[in-house]
Amino acid sequence: MNSIHTDVVVVGAGIAGLTTAVRLSEQGVTALVLERGEQGYMCNTRMAGGAFHVAHQDVADDSQLILRAITSRTGDSAPAELVEALASDIGEATQWLKRQGVRFIKVGHESYRKHTLAPPIATRGREYWLGRGGDVLLRTLTGALEKQGGRILHGARATRLTMRDSACVGLVAESTRGPMDIDARAVVICDGGFHSNLELLREFISPAPEKLKQRNAQTGYGDGLRMAREAGAKLVGLNRFYGHVLAQDAMHNDDLWPFPMMDFLCAAGIVVDQSAKRFANEGLGGVTIANTIAAQTDPLGATVIFDADIWNGPGREYLISANPTLVSSGGTLYSAADLAGLASQVGLAADTLLQTVAQYNAAVDGGSTGNLEPTRSTDGYRAWPIRKAPFYAVKLCAGITYTMGGIAIDADGRVLDTANRPIANLYAAGCATGGIEGGGDREQVAYIGGLSRSTVFGLRAANAIASRWSRREASASDRQSMYRTLWRICVTAPVSLPIVEYHLCKPKSNR
Repeated sequence: MNSIHTDVVVVGAGIAGLTTAVRLSEQGVTALVLERGEQGYMCNTRMAGGAFHVAHQDVADDSQLILRAITSRTGDSAPAELVEALASDIGEATQWLKRQGVRFIKVGHESYRKHTLAPPIATRGREYWLGRGGDVLLRTLTGALEKQGGRILHGARATRLTMRDSACVGLVAESTRGPMDIDARAVVICDGGFHSNLELLREFISPAPEKLKQRNAQTGYGDGLRMAREAGAKLVGLNRFYGHVLAQDAMHNDDLWPFPMMDFLCAAGIVVDQSAKRFANEGLGGVTIANTIAAQTDPLGATVIFDADIWNGPGREYLISANPTLVSSGGTLYSAADLAGLASQVGLAADTLLQTVAQYNAAVDGGSTGNLEPTRSTDGYRAWPIRKAPFYAVKLCAGITYTMGGIAIDADGRVLDTANRPIANLYAAGCATGGIEGGGDREQVAYIGGLSRSTVFGLRAANAIASRWSRREASASDRQSMYRTLWRICVTAPVSLPIVEYHLCKPKSNR
């Protein structure tokens, strides 16, 4: 087995891992990054849309405004120290990225897109990300790491943490060079979520994970989560994910993911199951609806119903809108002059669908959508009536981008055990962690922003490690200075000085 020694080993070379490693290297701490993929590896960061925001607030906004936005999403489900850390640090974290050479640009009219990775992603094609956004960010951070003397070991998969006296002292990995035993003073887990691990998805997210669309790089295996759990780490918020509602055709048509999203159609119209009845609160938006669809016994049994006004209104929202991208990319848009004909096309019971739409329209007209079962909130998205022909339907699927839950950490990225105590020398950052997103048992899924929280807690973990070692080294230096002083006192003292005092003064080796 190959043996390697390094100050810190970082698992994963996405934005969280590279941020951690670059910041460590800046402070003189040697960092080795293990990346399971080979050169040119895929990961969610590389494919990301690129908008830096926190709970849809611009990262440059006042920290108190950001704090209120996070709290509005999470309620009291997220630890206050994590929320406060993210709100207070994101502005400076973004400036740190800029100092590394990362560029941002304003895209679209939404304020939360003022800081979007440049150049922005393309709107068409399977390689919409190549040479853009997250791809350029990873190349930039890799260059910064190498300039600082850090390195990435590609084709290396971490398999087990090495624990000694309840402290993490390294890890074991498999690589193209054979098995490796890596001795390190700290380990930082940054390998993302478990969104591509069907076994873990079945345990925590969906009874039929094979019926979810992997709206991601398909590299989220959950190795870090598994290793941390084996080492006694606490796991939190595992039942939620960030994703969007997609046309069901995306299951076999790659031109229909990651865009266009069906979110705005769903939030304006109604989403029904195979019995033609509503089963979700459409007013909570696409991320929550996607989670609700995934939790169904059959995640491929959902259909969105809407009319001409919605198709030509909310259907045209977003940079890559459902109207007309769904049809132009080969998706199926069902259309009929009346609801009975539409029901026949999509295989729903016409009488039930007519009743569902009638009840919904009456609630919209009467301003009583909150009394529907399930309730239909209107705080975030307007409820549109469904009455103007032609009527439309799209069969749906849940597209999963990353899992929100994971390893429990404190504000410095220290991994916590099941008794909420830090596990010595073990840290985590990014989407491998949980607690700040997801929303616990709340109906609304609390999406905060994966890129932003990955950057903030990557920097915090690196700073905590470097600060702890600086204090240790300063303390060791102080001890050595004390020993030297005592030694001088001892050797110049009168011969009658008791032997026991002489031995107490004798300097110790620096361990």
